Amino acid sequence: MELVADMAKTGAIATRPLDLVVFDFDGTLSDSGDWFVSIANDLAERFRFRKIAPHEVELLRRKSSREVIEFLGIARWKMPWIARYVRKLVSREAHRIELFPGTPNLLERLAETGVKLALVTSNSEANARKILGPRHAAQIHCYACGSSLFGKAPKFRRVLRKMGVEPHAALAIGDETRDVDAAREVGMRAGSVLWGYAAEDLLKGMTPDALFRTPEDILSYVRHHRD
Repeated sequence: MELVADMAKTGAIATRPLDLVVFDFDGTLSDSGDWFVSIANDLAERFRFRKIAPHEVELLRRKSSREVIEFLGIARWKMPWIARYVRKLVSREAHRIELFPGTPNLLERLAETGVKLALVTSNSEANARKILGPRHAAQIHCYACGSSLFGKAPKFRRVLRKMGVEPHAALAIGDETRDVDAAREVGMRAGSVLWGYAAEDLLKGMTPDALFRTPEDILSYVRHHRD
């Protein structure tokens, strides 16, 4: 497991027991990247923003979420409409989206540690539950889903209040720079998976509390910080 800690900011927090893990969904638990790429230019045509050339896919993985939006020329006011449309597409094509290998086992083994699990995503709860399947969806104690003009930080705060957990006792795990930003805004620990959307060098530059190369790394981190 590869840990990247900014001791000046996170060293004291990382020594405290971990009670809650908050997962992102798309690109973290679900392998939806190829599906999103396959519909990107249809979205561009429908909502009138810049189409993506094949050679630009890797380039965009090295940009933050804000930079991607600017690169594609997407007006901010269109974002909720695009998100709503994408959620409808996901609902129709959920059968094309699978969980990353190791995700089902990870959720089961995390539950065995006693840590609580939550899901924060711009996708809908119905879509997340459909892709997770009933068994694994039931292992998530709290869902905060749907797009928000204010980003993930308010959803993180809502989950913390509902679960009765202090920010320093929670870890947010995602695959994009905005996941790290939101976690830090709230005072949570931030972990980044290296199998999702953003490129490894971009995520390393964010210096999250932990970088995870495999689901097993997440389990090891949680076990280490449960005592």
